[in-house]
Formats: sequence, structure tokens, C-alpha cells
Amino acid sequence: MRRAEAPLPVVREPEALTRRERRKLEVRVRLLAAAEALFDQHGIAATRISEICERADVAQKTFFNHFATKQDLLRALAGTFLEELLVDVEEARKRHGGTPERLTAFFACIAENALQAGPMRRELLTEIIHVSQAQRSGSANARALRDAFGALVADGLAAGDVSRAHSRETLTDMVLGAFYVLMFNWAYLEGYALRRQALAAARFLGDAMAASPVRRRR
Repeated sequence: MRRAEAPLPVVREPEALTRRERRKLEVRVRLLAAAEALFDQHGIAATRISEICERADVAQKTFFNHFATKQDLLRALAGTFLEELLVDVEEARKRHGGTPERLTAFFACIAENALQAGPMRRELLTEIIHVSQAQRSGSANARALRDAFGALVADGLAAGDVSRAHSRETLTDMVLGAFYVLMFNWAYLEGYALRRQALAAARFLGDAMAASPVRRRR
């Protein structure tokens, strides 16, 4: 029988937290940071919960006050990954220039972040995607990401540099699909030229979504 999922925690503003809640949050953050660092260094399967606790400087029993299993910790990391990704989308939306420049800024950013994290990040990214999609929160995560890309598309429609020949929903799916393809290819294909392909994807999307046809140089 499938284990019933624990309800998602209610997040309150830091000033509304009690001293005990703040300390609990600090420990949780240390555990997540320790796990991410160890996963990047040694891989997920090779990293033991005891090693995570040692790096985070907490007792092993404390780990289970926060996470029932290592998979539950991965689910939490998936949420952190999503939050960082949403920030990247928002930063791209603030950039000067039009939609093509914003797309380039975003895709260049995710490529650099992934490459700087090291080769083990591929394994972590793969596990995070699997865990986040397998859990009840997966649909919420997918919706949040789609809404973020939809806002970027809406900016372009409002500015007039994105074509209205297709619906906002279709254009959003194009951007979201390009992002997923890049991440999956980088995670699974050895030697995948992520930086080059990220910039190529941004150029393709900019051309495909342009309000007026883009003339190719001969």
C-alpha cells in the first residue's frame, strides 16, 4: 500500500515564527545545504544520511524530525530548486530589451548555474525531477513554473514584440518545452553542449515567437 503523504508545511513570515520554529528552520536549511553539497560531490546513492548529519552538525535522530527518508529530503530540494528557478525567470523579466534578450538571459543563466555546480548535479537534477513529479506537489511545481514562463510571454505580448498568431498557452508551452529538453538532455547525454544549446534554444524561441518575421542572414 502506498504510504500516505504528509501535508505540506505552512510557511510563515520569519517575524511570525517562534524562537523554537526559527531554530527548527535553521536546522532544516543546514540539512538541505549539507545534502546538496554531498550529493554534488559523491552522488546521491553513495551519500549516507549519517554523512549528511555529520556535515550539518546535527544528531542523526534530528534528521528524522525533518525528513522521513532521503527521498523526502530530495522532495524538499526539488522545492528549493524550483524557487531558485522562479527567481531566475523573474530576473530575466526585469532585463532591459525585448523578449529575445530576456529569453537569452534566462537560458544563459540556467546553463551557467548547471555547469558551475559540477558533473554530479546531473544525477541530482534527474532525481529531483523524478521525485517532484512523483509526489502530490509535482503538479503544483509544474503549474508554478508554467505560470512563471507564461508571465514572461505575457510581457512580450503586452510589449508587442511577441506574435499573437498563437495563443499565450501555446507560446508558454514552447518555452517550457525548450527548458525541459535542455535539462533532460544535459542530465542524460554525456558531453551535451549545454551552454551552446541553451543559447541556440533562446535564439530559436525569439525567432519563432517574434511579432514580425525574422530575416535570416545569407
